[in-house]
Amino acid sequence: MSRGRENTTVLIVDDEREVADVYALRLGTEYETRATYSGSEALDMLDESVDIVLLDRRMPDQSGDEVLAELREQEYDCRVIMLTAVDPGRDIVEMNFDDYLCKPVEKDDLVGAIEQQLQVKQHDGRLGEYLEVCSKLSLLEDRLPPGSEELDQLRRQADQLESKLDGRLDDVDDVASLAAFDASFSSIDRHSG
Repeated sequence: MSRGRENTTVLIVDDEREVADVYALRLGTEYETRATYSGSEALDMLDESVDIVLLDRRMPDQSGDEVLAELREQEYDCRVIMLTAVDPGRDIVEMNFDDYLCKPVEKDDLVGAIEQQLQVKQHDGRLGEYLEVCSKLSLLEDRLPPGSEELDQLRRQADQLESKLDGRLDDVDDVASLAAFDASFSSIDRHSG
């Protein structure tokens, strides 16, 4: 981790106050947490101290998709995990998130996903790209027909990034190899229920 686990700040963005507050409470023993209840509030609260954003997709004032686009446009140095009840579809292929978890999410899975994103922050951009592609592939393999153009494109991207990364994870704490990172990634349940 770049700043140490106790100094990691997680911003939880969900228009359902109870949901945001429960996730903040669950994660509060692991990280510094902040909860906000709208996309516009999230953009106002975001600063350089935020490491991870947990972002709901469906919010009335500004959707999570719009907030994500704004975060990327403003080039904030934070990792974004979509934490949502919206089942992923073809539309996620073009979205620029770092991971995608479908609610409800168990604490262990959420902490695992956050920890992976903190590891990614220590490495060059390729590991983040690889994780993003693997997340999309994992989510869409059961939802799109075999041989679909989107799946084929994601598999090609994952293979290319994997070949560039193989053996280059020495500088990431607690990551012995890409295979170990993949095993850790695969252990996180990204699907709902």
